[in-house]
Amino acid sequence: MKKGIHPENYRTVIFKDMSNGDMFLSRSTAKSNETDVFEGVEYPVIKLEISSSSHPFYTGKAKLVDTAGRVDKFMNRYKVLKK
Repeated sequence: MKKGIHPENYRTVIFKDMSNGDMFLSRSTAKSNETDVFEGVEYPVIKLEISSSSHPFYTGKAKLVDTAGRVDKFMNRYKVLKK
């Protein structure tokens, strides 16, 4: 790595997927007030809502989230066109 091109706060952090609890180490300049222990060492934590370990495209498990019956409402409205 070239000297002097990275910011001073470029450090190792834990990225934590909040949907399934998976964690992985990487380097980042993102600010974090929380810390967690990973393999016996304490690192700052950056929380993610979704990562490659939980995204349906990468896992191959499609998940249909239905809020307030919107999918059923759509299917009922357009099933006439399907015939």
